[in-house]
Amino acid sequence: MDTPRILVVDDDPDIIVILKDNLELDGYGVDTASNGKEALELFEIETPGLVVLDLSLPDIDGIQVCRLLRKKSDVPIIMLTARDGVPDKVLGLECGADDYIVKPFDYLELAARIKARLRRRTGFIDKNEVLELGEIKIDTAKRTVRKNGHDVILTQLEFNLLVLLARNANKAMDRKAIRHVLWPDDSLYRDSRAIDVHILHLRAKLEANPGQPTYIKTIQGVGYMFSIPA
Repeated sequence: MDTPRILVVDDDPDIIVILKDNLELDGYGVDTASNGKEALELFEIETPGLVVLDLSLPDIDGIQVCRLLRKKSDVPIIMLTARDGVPDKVLGLECGADDYIVKPFDYLELAARIKARLRRRTGFIDKNEVLELGEIKIDTAKRTVRKNGHDVILTQLEFNLLVLLARNANKAMDRKAIRHVLWPDDSLYRDSRAIDVHILHLRAKLEANPGQPTYIKTIQGVGYMFSIPA
């Protein structure tokens, strides 16, 4: 499999140079952008396999760029942020980012997270199948989801979480089991709200009434379950 290209978006020229040089030494093709508009244009041209995206950009902020990318792609997005507060991390996840890393950071840590995201993208779905559950159709080979014949755009993690729940339809899955499958490298700390945030996103995209879900139900004291309507 060809090594994917990585799009690095940051308005700090020193960070751009450091990341580009190190990523290229690791064998990746690298494109760089110093603002949101340039990033969106490059994304359309190069279709990268992963995006490293700064939260603070001079024109369009990283949150908005992330949301715009999520409307068209499930490409893994790692958010760079100078803010270490929990609300900022949650905001990054809520806008569709798959991971975040706080500045200043060690390149080796970022490199490990990039490898984990790329491995998880291709390694979690180890067999091709089509799951038809009520109005929802999931094609793991094409990594597509359709509801009532309409495409549903999910992030990488949202897709993997949906497949995990769908493969265990009508069985409650606890958070520990979900963490073990989707974060096998233990990068998600035990009390993280990331799973709950991704569940909220799935409900918003799949449920007619996210407040009273038909498919993705909360099992109090346990976790979540994909319920097949009778």
